[in-house]
Amino acid sequence: MADFRLVAEARTEFGKGSARRTRRAGRVPAVLYGHGQDVVHLSLPALEFAAVLRNGGSNALLTIVLDGKEQLALTKAVQRDPLTRVHEHVDLLVVRRGEKVTVDIPVHVTGDAAPETLVSVELNTVSVEAPATSIPETVEVDVTGREAGQGVHASELSLPSGVTLLTDPEALVVNVMAAPTAEALEAELAEAEAEAGIEREESVEAEEGAGEGDVVPEPLDQGSGESMESAEKSG
Repeated sequence: MADFRLVAEARTEFGKGSARRTRRAGRVPAVLYGHGQDVVHLSLPALEFAAVLRNGGSNALLTIVLDGKEQLALTKAVQRDPLTRVHEHVDLLVVRRGEKVTVDIPVHVTGDAAPETLVSVELNTVSVEAPATSIPETVEVDVTGREAGQGVHASELSLPSGVTLLTDPEALVVNVMAAPTAEALEAELAEAEAEAGIEREESVEAEEGAGEGDVVPEPLDQGSGESMESAEKSG
């Protein structure tokens, strides 16, 4: 597990106005707490913190350097703007080497299931207890060759030594299902359209063709030798 080093700055001003000024200066407001110590208000370099999350994941181990002193920490919570995706605030949890922490690990599916199947991830993360300095970045689930009905439960996950599963062992993590047939998809679409009150348009042939009871004129008998003009004169 990589250890990322970030130089923090102490914050002495608080409130929304102060937080906005901090972000405009290219830093992220943050708090550091844990192990009974007082809450420390600080800020982190925004670009470097974003790189940590991008390269190390949400459970990356951080070395926070504040006023020349180093402190190990994990990211406990991150607030982001839903539109700009800018990091607005970070909660950091103090950890110590050798201790175990409870974290959620992302599930990563590998391999290809059997033909004519669909793979659905039922749990995006699983909860584990792991050493603070050895948290796995992901939990890999291999679905190679699995048939429909052969899903993967939490008890089947392969975890590194020293990592304990906390999620219910019977929980279905990845589901492998039979792919629907074209007939089933068509029936499902028709049912959805019926529920929405949508009527399907008739085919062009049905619209243009003669309907039941329509009178179709018979072709003129060319063999009689009587033209339309002569027929009118005789009339």
